[in-house]
Amino acid sequence: MTRFAYFCGHEQWQPEQLVEHAVRAERAGFDGLVVSEHFHPWVDDTSASGFAFSTIGAIAQATERVDIATGVTTPLFRYHPALVAQAAATMDRLSNGRFNLGVGTGENINEGPLDYPFPKYAERAARMSEALEIMRRLLDGEKLTYDGEFYRTDRAKLYSPPIGSVPIWMAAGGPKSAALAARQAEGIITSVKVPEETFARVIEPARTAADEAGRPHPKVLASRWSIFAESHDEAWEALTSWRGLRAPGRLEAVDPAELRERADSMDRQEILSRYSYVSSPEDYIDTYLPLVTEIGADIVAIQTTSLHQEATIDMLGAYVLPRLREAAGRTE
Repeated sequence: MTRFAYFCGHEQWQPEQLVEHAVRAERAGFDGLVVSEHFHPWVDDTSASGFAFSTIGAIAQATERVDIATGVTTPLFRYHPALVAQAAATMDRLSNGRFNLGVGTGENINEGPLDYPFPKYAERAARMSEALEIMRRLLDGEKLTYDGEFYRTDRAKLYSPPIGSVPIWMAAGGPKSAALAARQAEGIITSVKVPEETFARVIEPARTAADEAGRPHPKVLASRWSIFAESHDEAWEALTSWRGLRAPGRLEAVDPAELRERADSMDRQEILSRYSYVSSPEDYIDTYLPLVTEIGADIVAIQTTSLHQEATIDMLGAYVLPRLREAAGRTE
């Protein structure tokens, strides 16, 4: 049965604001929170970039019910995968078993500023395979000596273990990552633009890989970006912290100033067209309903920005979540 999560974006709001948003989202009726983890944001002028694991710790203490997931962190360069496992275990304890670990192969804007390499996808995927094994084994309680191509551990063990079995979700936008996630993780995180394409490029390859590996089909967390505004000028103002996300070369960029300059040299409508534009509760329902009915997601994450975010969260709880739950067959 589909659950619904609210996205807390470190690239737009300061950590203390995100804690307030998290509390408000829980009060509004969301089932979970997806919290981004970045070193640099997407632009340099109207942005933020708090340390996500500290924010999550504060959110864990300020909330009581919602699940909390990283969306996503990269256990490949800035963080050794064993450190990510330690962070996940700590977050699970602080949240009383509500933490889910979301990981991905990353972007250079988080690794390059610290002089880490950002190799091609093939190496990042190979690193991720080792990282997934290390994190799973440590989270499952093993004292781990590991000698891989990229990572090593010597009798590593989590002495503050998680309360339960922390699920690992892996971000996937195409068939290779989807297959890797299906073989080694419990779930997939995918951003949906066209549902039919996501189903063909992510969901079906994941199911095929899981069948071949003799594993259950991975759970799916599907997200979609939306801008809540009454006009295109207001939408552009609301999008300001995220406009670099759709600029060319975002995976390789290091400096948010470069992405801001590239975005501002583009036609505004071209950037806005890459997001779902919503101006009413009905528009929200139309935007996110396909993630329930066509994708069949286990979790639907509402990634949205507006000029009045707190009021938007309240509106989502009052008008949008009840309709989406009804469509998902939930009666509460």
